[in-house]
Amino acid sequence: MKYRLVSFLSLGHLVTDMTQGAIPVMLPFLIAEHHLSYAAAAGIVFASTVVSSLIQPLLGYFADKFSKPWFIPAGVLFAGLGIALVGIVPTYHLILIVVVLSGIGLAAYHPEAARTANFVAAENKATAMSLFGIGGQAGFAIGPVLTTGLLIWLGLKGTLLLALPAVFVGIFLALQVPRFSAYTKSSTNKTGTAQSAERDEWPSFLRLSGVVFCRSIIFYTMNTFIPLYWINVLHQSNAAGGAALTLLFAAGVVGNLIGGRLADTLGLRTVVRGGFFAFTIILPLFVWTQNVLVATLLLVVVGLIHFMTYSPLVVMGQMYLPNHVGFASGVTFGLAVTIGGVTSPLLGLIADHHGIRTALWCVAFLPVLATGFALTLPHPRKETLATR
Repeated sequence: MKYRLVSFLSLGHLVTDMTQGAIPVMLPFLIAEHHLSYAAAAGIVFASTVVSSLIQPLLGYFADKFSKPWFIPAGVLFAGLGIALVGIVPTYHLILIVVVLSGIGLAAYHPEAARTANFVAAENKATAMSLFGIGGQAGFAIGPVLTTGLLIWLGLKGTLLLALPAVFVGIFLALQVPRFSAYTKSSTNKTGTAQSAERDEWPSFLRLSGVVFCRSIIFYTMNTFIPLYWINVLHQSNAAGGAALTLLFAAGVVGNLIGGRLADTLGLRTVVRGGFFAFTIILPLFVWTQNVLVATLLLVVVGLIHFMTYSPLVVMGQMYLPNHVGFASGVTFGLAVTIGGVTSPLLGLIADHHGIRTALWCVAFLPVLATGFALTLPHPRKETLATR
């Protein structure tokens, strides 16, 4: 039952992150329809990403104080309906408003859903979180493909069809709210009498946030520049550049599952430290090589290692802040996105002036800093007690 409920949460994660993946491919159509500048188009992405990312910790903190499982279906509905309206509202300002509403839905869903997955998972938290994370990865992959097809077929009004998965999944998750509530109430009752004994480890969480921010910068850099690197540095076709990014995410799905299982078997800290230590070797090698076959093989390894640390980092954050699980989820899911997104334009400037390889070299040794942070991380108290 617990993995079934986590898979339901993963389905919601798929739909919400599908809306994020849809926005970039809408921009050319919106520019043509509304005669927008590139700056105005970028403002749409900024409105969605920054609003959702910055308020996720706030809503997570609110969820810790007043558990609201209905945030789960409501978040899916808001995220999907907001994006569905982008193609039919008549003005730029209304586009920004509906995109912000979609971002609020994203911000409401992620902390509460991750918090619920934590409670539902019981002892196998990393495995459950990896399953939850796969939904988000699939959403990012499906969103651009589905949205492009709808826009080519129906024009901008095709965005209305993006409401269908949000409505169906939102209603389905609304029917599961009593089950989600039962798990969250049960976990609260079990820890409620020992709340004072479960002290939040804020210094450890801050160091963990350093690891998460490093990982986010690496992710956004790879996501932005891998296709361009394949085309402009390795001299491959546009199709090959897109295929390289798809390969990265496909390897990431496998790495996510492996990381969750290893973390539940070997320990969260072991997987985080081992993953980033391996990254200190693999990522510079990837940037250094200019052989297409070697680069492709190393890209698979990069995807495996990078996503292998995903669920252990989220679960460690939740364990370091047992009294603020929603807030910890909001930081690891939301604020980290903002950090990674903010650095992308800066690295873009470096790429414009000094080349794409230089931009990649700027982050190639970032795993060294992440490993340094990881080495200072103590065992989460709950994990230590569970192994005794």
